[in-house]
Amino acid sequence: MTEFMLVLGWLGIFAPMALGAIASIIGCAIAGQASIGAMVEADGGYGRFVGISAFPSTFVIYGIVIMFSLNREVTPENAAGLFGVGVLAAVALLYCGIWQGRACATAINASKEKPEIFGLSLAPAAIIEGFGVFAFVFALVISAGIS
Repeated sequence: MTEFMLVLGWLGIFAPMALGAIASIIGCAIAGQASIGAMVEADGGYGRFVGISAFPSTFVIYGIVIMFSLNREVTPENAAGLFGVGVLAAVALLYCGIWQGRACATAINASKEKPEIFGLSLAPAAIIEGFGVFAFVFALVISAGIS
């Protein structure tokens, strides 16, 4: 049982980085595919499409910082805390990355039809980024209390 607890602790430490990377990969891929489609149909403004498609890349950065904040000796006493904070933050980052990619894809598709709504179309993606930041800050604050 002790070894299992230690494994869960280590999983909690590294899950934010791994799932944050997966979130960024999926989100950027979704938005990137929409960007490529928009470039085929639009006469210009390609840079903004590419820029929007990179928005979800922040989740891997958040995951790496959370991983470093959780990184410590894993003991049976702190393993559950490391697992809980790390895995729950990682799942939150994963969902944020995927849904932000979808929001960015929608913004790309909308702004290719009506370029004047470009800035406003980014609001949903920014709101989703805010939720990712909330999970990030929560994990950092809580990690300080884990022995």
